Amino acid sequence: MSLTFPARDEIARLTARMLLEIKAVDFNAAQPFTYASGLKGPTYVDCRRIISFPRVRATLMDFMAATVMRDAGFEAFDNVAGGETAGIPFGALVAERLGLPMTYVRKKPKGYGRNARIEGVMTEGQRVLLVEDLTTDGGSKLSFVDAIRETGATCAHTAVIFYYGIFPETTQRLADHGVALHHLCTWWDVLAEARAQGSFDEATLTEVEAFLTDPRAWQAANG
Repeated sequence: MSLTFPARDEIARLTARMLLEIKAVDFNAAQPFTYASGLKGPTYVDCRRIISFPRVRATLMDFMAATVMRDAGFEAFDNVAGGETAGIPFGALVAERLGLPMTYVRKKPKGYGRNARIEGVMTEGQRVLLVEDLTTDGGSKLSFVDAIRETGATCAHTAVIFYYGIFPETTQRLADHGVALHHLCTWWDVLAEARAQGSFDEATLTEVEAFLTDPRAWQAANG
């Protein structure tokens, strides 16, 4: 394991740059994207694309391992769990960098066999880091954390590549559940880098900024 520890703002800038470069990010105010909630917005991010770009993938996983060790500690974990499905490859890559066992957590029991939610070996008392690709409001993380804790292990930290950073209740929601959030970049970092690069026209960027400033009001005004 050979990691460096860039400044947080440099990690955020470079992560945003890489997401833009591999076209994991799209802005479209004229034809907003429909999210899983049914609401609409002018922003979209697909972190699954990262696995197909080796240099980006390796750099971001180095950043995540460094961020977790800097924020949580160098000997803070005994196991790394990826959340089904997007978190599984990233969980494996972070576990490799930290020299730890890897497991993954299903969204729900598979319905046959052991009917397990945890795959791999997770034991009572282990300190588990939950790894996912992104988080919006933190809701899906709570179910994964509860499944981990049901084994007798503990889970007080989750790490993601991308955190929306526009719903102020997210970190408190996780904190109330005893979970700290670690992330590499937010929509604000991506917007700043998109402006610096001229990745989108100014009208689109202005509309995206309006959405990020008050997403609920933007959604109310735009269906």
